[in-house]
Amino acid sequence: MFDTANVKLGIAPIAWTNDDMPDLGKENTFEQCISEMALAGFTGSEVGNKYPRDTKTLKKALQLRGIEIASAWFSAFLTVKPFSEVAAAFKEHRDFLCEMGAKVIVVSEQGHSIQGKLDMPIFTKKPHFSEEEWSKLAEGLNKLGELAQEKDMKVVYHHHMGTGVQTEEEIDKLMAMTDEKLVYLLFDTGHLVFSGEDYLKVLNKHIHRIKHVHLKDIRADLMPKIKNSNLSFLDSVRLGAFTVPGDGCINFVPVFEVLAKNNYKGWFIVEAEQDPEKANPLEYAMKARDYIKQTTGL
Repeated sequence: MFDTANVKLGIAPIAWTNDDMPDLGKENTFEQCISEMALAGFTGSEVGNKYPRDTKTLKKALQLRGIEIASAWFSAFLTVKPFSEVAAAFKEHRDFLCEMGAKVIVVSEQGHSIQGKLDMPIFTKKPHFSEEEWSKLAEGLNKLGELAQEKDMKVVYHHHMGTGVQTEEEIDKLMAMTDEKLVYLLFDTGHLVFSGEDYLKVLNKHIHRIKHVHLKDIRADLMPKIKNSNLSFLDSVRLGAFTVPGDGCINFVPVFEVLAKNNYKGWFIVEAEQDPEKANPLEYAMKARDYIKQTTGL
């Protein structure tokens, strides 16, 4: 289905240690994390908070295990901070990723975000941007895209629960307002399904802007409790809302078919933030790897 020269498989370290809730997986070391990634059959990783920031140290540890850095999350505050402040942080982040050999930079607007707030119900307190903020966001992302191009890299925007760009309508608006040659899209199955969007519709509509893919599954049986109990995003994670592909309700086969048909090139990143005490990271990484092999041949 896919050419292995064009599509690589990675997994996010958030299954081992949660960046937003460090108590989840506090016992798991950086070395254990990347060793188990390799043991499960993955060749790439995004960057977690336990990863060394010294590129020489990080490269050595990864090369010993045959792991590459695919990308890393960047929190933008284009709607609430001066662009110069965001750009300075972005360039430092960009240069680190460039040194590590990454080709895409994951960007998510965190102005007004509630994704990290434990007391904010994820469905009823979702932020919405004003038209002025939409303009600041679009203009700022275009400029960040230009900064990424200086290093032959691409900005991939991460739509995310609890932010101003979460729904299909909001994704459509952002793609329409930004330059298609400067701002691309990270397609995340889990966040779309969690939000109640038609993930295949979004995929087909924006396929030519998609340059990075997060493979996240959902435990649909938990969604009523999350909504009825007004749980936050972080509470939802602790409850077990997310899991790896093949373990939840999402049908990934048509996702892979659309991506293959359109000659997708880039990374597939398995990302399923769970409590490591409830969901052993190595076990679930192996489960995800087996599922992807069965459904794609990769």
